[in-house]
Amino acid sequence: MPEETSTLQSFIDSTIVWLQTNGREFALNLVLALIIFFIGKWLAKKLSNLLLGALDRGKVDHTLGLFISRIGYVLMLVVVILAALDKLGVKTTSLVAIIGAAGLAIGLAMQGSLSNFAAGVMIIIFRPFKVGNFIEAGGTKGIVEEISIFHTIMRTPDNLAVIVPNSQINSGVITNFSAKDKRRVDITFGVSYGDDLKVAKETIWKVLNSDERILKDPAPIVGVMTLNESSVDIVCWAWVNAPDFLQVKFFLNETVKTELEAAGCSIPFPQRDVHLFTVDKQPAAKTPAA
Repeated sequence: MPEETSTLQSFIDSTIVWLQTNGREFALNLVLALIIFFIGKWLAKKLSNLLLGALDRGKVDHTLGLFISRIGYVLMLVVVILAALDKLGVKTTSLVAIIGAAGLAIGLAMQGSLSNFAAGVMIIIFRPFKVGNFIEAGGTKGIVEEISIFHTIMRTPDNLAVIVPNSQINSGVITNFSAKDKRRVDITFGVSYGDDLKVAKETIWKVLNSDERILKDPAPIVGVMTLNESSVDIVCWAWVNAPDFLQVKFFLNETVKTELEAAGCSIPFPQRDVHLFTVDKQPAAKTPAA
């Protein structure tokens, strides 16, 4: 017990001596460190807001601009904290090395997330699609509902929400069905070899001319494309406004089939003739008795 009391008394005495010797300087440095921290923090916030405003004026996507401004704020805040600690006499060289090593370890552990982040930045900058577009990308087909830094949310035609990592989208083929205001409906109709091709083509033209959704420019095309084994294939190419694509395709498939049948044309299906031959059975030869 006397030994512990002696150690505590020694610590108190040394602390008092240190304060008498360095207390004024330490107090001044502490005040200056606090001033550096609070002014630096305020300045970092101001500069990050100015950066965000400049990015918005430069027509940079707001999500990307917000992320960049926050990254800038964090980096500036780290510099401010290091400056404040240095004012207090803390050796920041080793601290910077520790922070660098920790950053490297975190980067290696988050390779997948960083890949998604980089892909998200590329998508936001180059804009291969935007919210509301119907696209096929990353193995998913649907309407884009949200584009974030790390992933894209799409709504499928059967109303499922699919979250696709941006790296999968950016590394593959992106098909944007909403990018153009016009689309071409491509349908092939097969008729029998015995049908009158002139009648078949006139029937298809009659259906095309009856629908106002089919554009006159570019003009539709109807022509014989292929002579197949069981049918003569007539192609029908019709341009429509993108929102009308699916309904016009449904209409043409149903109406042209009905009109072709009404005009006496038949729509064949693959057929195969099978010829059966009867083979006379010969009586088996008898084996002579031994």
